[in-house]
Amino acid sequence: MTLYYVGIDGGGTSCRARIRDDQGKLIGEAKSGSANILLGVDVAMNSIIDAITKAAQQGQLNSNDFSNMHVGLALAGAEQKSAWFDFMAQPHPFASMTLNTDAYGACIGAHNGQNGAIMIGGTGSCGIYLKDGEQHVVGGREFPISDQGGGAVMGLRLIQQVLLAEDGIRSKTPLTLYVMNHFNNDVDAIVEWSKGAIPKDYGQFSPVIFQLANEGDELAIDMLKQTAADIEMFVLALHRKGADKVCLMGSIAERILNWLSPLVQQWIVKPQFDAIEGALMFAGKPQHNLYQQA
Repeated sequence: MTLYYVGIDGGGTSCRARIRDDQGKLIGEAKSGSANILLGVDVAMNSIIDAITKAAQQGQLNSNDFSNMHVGLALAGAEQKSAWFDFMAQPHPFASMTLNTDAYGACIGAHNGQNGAIMIGGTGSCGIYLKDGEQHVVGGREFPISDQGGGAVMGLRLIQQVLLAEDGIRSKTPLTLYVMNHFNNDVDAIVEWSKGAIPKDYGQFSPVIFQLANEGDELAIDMLKQTAADIEMFVLALHRKGADKVCLMGSIAERILNWLSPLVQQWIVKPQFDAIEGALMFAGKPQHNLYQQA
């Protein structure tokens, strides 16, 4: 009987799966929808099974092989204890599941299991420093109350500035005009949209913010300066805890390096492996569960 190991990196926007056999050979890799467990443990489980199913098909495996798969889960929202237990209480077809945060998986992968820190800035944000198996975490308490330096908070701030521009309180720029055009130049449409908007909906504006900042848009530049200051705040906090090697990870953080101060830039190193590989490293190892089941 061949055992398989699965790494899952699940965030607010997507869920990525990678399957290896017990010799480390790659079987398949695939992607599906959101796997942030705070957006629904059932939604996350469906995304995980969907991504694993697609990845398994690449290696001519199917759902009959799930019972031989040890799954390492690095999921956004896993830090919330009640959500962690709700997720792990669900029935599943796998040999085992080990659940920790997306930040934990990213940090294990980035430093190949050695001591080190990461600063994630994707849809959300979180800083984590792993030292001799002990976790030191900054931020990461989810949008909108935390996650500064992430795309969702940046998008929320952008919408606020767009509305101020529409009221004549601040000047309009190509960026505010872009957002208004996105909503058919209808402020009421923005208000209506905001009632049901989730983090990735706000985060969708980050690519155009980077693009227009490079073209000299005043508001876009201000947005990136603020986001860089947020990321720097967390990196400095990690450094005070002892971290002298920090990897920037996620779609925002990876592009913000040149906006950081020289002091902070000197601590930045390139990640060795990604979060999926980090999750693979703890698949089948229950001691890596964030919380222990009774």
